[in-house]
Amino acid sequence: MSSAPVMVAAGRAVWREALARVAPIAMGYVPVGMAYGVLAGKAGLGALNVLAMSLLVYAGSAQLVAVGFFAAEASAVSIVATTFVVNLRHVLFSAAMAPFLSGWRKGELAAFAAELTDESFALHAARFGKGDRDKALTLSINVLAQASWLAGTALGILAGDALGDGRTLALDFALPGMFLALLAGQLKSRSQVAAAVAGAAFSLLAKSAGASGLGTLAAGLGGAACGMGVETWTARKRF
Repeated sequence: MSSAPVMVAAGRAVWREALARVAPIAMGYVPVGMAYGVLAGKAGLGALNVLAMSLLVYAGSAQLVAVGFFAAEASAVSIVATTFVVNLRHVLFSAAMAPFLSGWRKGELAAFAAELTDESFALHAARFGKGDRDKALTLSINVLAQASWLAGTALGILAGDALGDGRTLALDFALPGMFLALLAGQLKSRSQVAAAVAGAAFSLLAKSAGASGLGTLAAGLGGAACGMGVETWTARKRF
């Protein structure tokens, strides 16, 4: 008996599972992607360029920042430098994910990294922490998440001026709200709560000081340090 039907069935099962996992993320990506598509069009970018950015850059906050710079006719150097700083938090992502991806090939790591976002990182971190490290499911989740972002971008291009800048429909709150929901599901210990609260506090301080990029990285490290401190203190109390 040929194994092809079995492999096809297994592949379909993986995609169905990935779709179920991605659904909460897609609920945030589609509306924010729409807002990005509208704003990028207003900044003077052509439809193909708007879609290409969602395909090749695929970083919501960085894309929105870049669109603002395009609208202000900023130089290419300033756009690249600013989006680089905005995405420095991915250094923390890579440090957290590395232990779980040690057996992956370079091409697989590149594919994973290219489609990793804040929200998919939160989802994978929760999965990996529970021992669910299925490679096919991981990559399928990333592909479907980006597909939802591209779909939102395309809808934003088509909607044009009908959506304004998206703020009247609260589209700009979709991503933070969805990310908070993902975060809440992972707060199961004192150390995790401490890390989240401290990181949020440090982020707010960094934003008030005007340090959004490096400040976010520092806030993440500070939150992690607080979490480790609480974990160490709790472990000592047990003994």
